[in-house]
Amino acid sequence: MSESGSGSGRGNGPQRGGSGGQRGAGQAGQAGQGGQSGQAGQGGRGRDGSQRNAQGRERNRGPQRGFTENAPSQRTRRADPPRLVAFEVLRAVASEDAYANLVLPARIRHHNLDKRDAGFATELSYGALRGQGTYDAILARCVDRPLDQLDPAILDALRIGAHQLLAMRVPAHAALDQTVGLARAVIGAGPSALINAVLRKVSARTIEEWLDLLLSEETDETKKAAIRYAHPEWIVRALRQSLVAHGRPVSEISDLLEADNAAPVVNLVALPGLGSLDEALEGGATPGELVEGSALSSGGDLGRLASVREGTTRVQDVGSQLVARAMAAVDLGGSASGTGADGGPATKKPERWLDMCAGPGGKAALLGALAREQGATLLANEPAPHRAKLVRQALAAVPHEVWHVRTGDGREVGTEMPESFDRVLVDAPCTGLGALRRRPESRWRRTPKDLTDLGPLQRELLKSALAAVKPGGVVAYVTCSPHPAETTAVVSDVMRKRDDLELLDAGAALDSVSLTGHLDAGHELTAQLWPHVHRTDAMFLALIHKKA
Repeated sequence: MSESGSGSGRGNGPQRGGSGGQRGAGQAGQAGQGGQSGQAGQGGRGRDGSQRNAQGRERNRGPQRGFTENAPSQRTRRADPPRLVAFEVLRAVASEDAYANLVLPARIRHHNLDKRDAGFATELSYGALRGQGTYDAILARCVDRPLDQLDPAILDALRIGAHQLLAMRVPAHAALDQTVGLARAVIGAGPSALINAVLRKVSARTIEEWLDLLLSEETDETKKAAIRYAHPEWIVRALRQSLVAHGRPVSEISDLLEADNAAPVVNLVALPGLGSLDEALEGGATPGELVEGSALSSGGDLGRLASVREGTTRVQDVGSQLVARAMAAVDLGGSASGTGADGGPATKKPERWLDMCAGPGGKAALLGALAREQGATLLANEPAPHRAKLVRQALAAVPHEVWHVRTGDGREVGTEMPESFDRVLVDAPCTGLGALRRRPESRWRRTPKDLTDLGPLQRELLKSALAAVKPGGVVAYVTCSPHPAETTAVVSDVMRKRDDLELLDAGAALDSVSLTGHLDAGHELTAQLWPHVHRTDAMFLALIHKKA
């Protein structure tokens, strides 16, 4: 474990009340598949063994803190590795349009962080990204110019400092000293002086006091929720609309927004008939409560598990597990009709399944294992060659005679292979509003225009799937978004002018494959999972049956 300088102050997780931070002091967040997570520290003493003072533990205000007493020669002049990782992640997200869950594990490995420091870096990276809107509103009160006039690297350093000061159990002097040291090492001495001055102003109030100040000047409830829970205003409105559209009370909006800010637990799935959770359970994972063959990871580097390296155990949100299993479990009518050559009933032909938008392959791997158990075969379609390669890698643990990967446009499958499949999964490209907790930067990237742009593609893919499915077969339309523009509106538009289609009860289908037997996800024959209700991504499912 590398030393980080006096008073680097690993706390024991984020404080309650930070709108961008994890509630409580639990897992530091998911670092992406194969990434590391862990507790964000033990608290009590700094890395140099010095006892934290009472003020640091109580989030002292202003002059009570001792961080301004150091002479320049005594201040930290190098970057603490976990904070450097967080800074590099924020820089990659801002300047390279990168995804945090992909960048973070690589930076953790590059800097050779141990489990404790990896957990700290994870919480700091994800928390600063999730809470960006709230922190920017606070920083705007502490900077003498518009934030968009600051160098982007300086703004990222300020966000990192603000998250430590307002939402993590890091002593204030350590948060400021180490953030200024980071800035001095990677940005420059001049900017570090600005960062020092701004963060001193930030530290003068707790997060609750800052929110009271900011919210006292707002009367619009949407704006208040956007500031308190660090979501763009349009997403607050969209999620409120989504709750109502799927039959839930609008009063749940605060719980939903807060659930988006909670660090997600890592979900595991053992591929049916191929994988086992024994190794994960022995390593501290706990059995999943919603679906068979699932587990909740205890954190750490999942790549250490042989079953994960082999691909028979995978990282996959339980919501994705449920919708894939629900499609595979739909009863398509039992035995085949007609008679065979011997006068007895005809032998039912093996089913053919299609995953139309298969990349990067998580659902395809689970469907491949389920198809193997049911004597079916799976065609996994993916238009992008590099993602098609990921699909092949994901399916490698499933016997090759069960599956085939096609690289092509899903919108053309219905024309090229009409009425060829018994079950079709359309996991349509969407805004991802249902996975904001796992993709902390996405809430700031998405715009209402994305809904408009994606709508035609979603409808074309669903139409292609309905052309590709056999009479008597089923199409599962799935999105990781609860927005009605991407869910119920797409389904109703495509079905409106056809009389050969009917909705099956998707809520009942989810219940049939869940361990609880009653998920309370169904509404008007479609189903919607929620992070604040089911502790899953907000997955939508519609099951469309083509009449024989």
